[in-house]
Amino acid sequence: MELDFSSVEELYNRLKPALKTKLTELSEYGYGYLKIEDIWNYLKENKWIHGHDLSLSDMVSDILNADNELIDNYFKEKINKKNRKVYLDEF
Repeated sequence: MELDFSSVEELYNRLKPALKTKLTELSEYGYGYLKIEDIWNYLKENKWIHGHDLSLSDMVSDILNADNELIDNYFKEKINKKNRKVYLDEF
């Protein structure tokens, strides 16, 4: 059975249960400040960026098996870049 999604939002909503499960895991390991969007963006920008014809099951597996520390590092890097931009924009 092949599933086709008409938008990224539709795919995101379909993957939301797996993302919520991963978020719960992250919370249990002390990463309670992370959000579902952080997990989604990490995978979208690092794991799936060059993926073609990914199956829903592969994406769920990627979510559930994503390295917690790598997600955290991604989040912290994004925050640092944002803070640097705000700091530079002040001058």
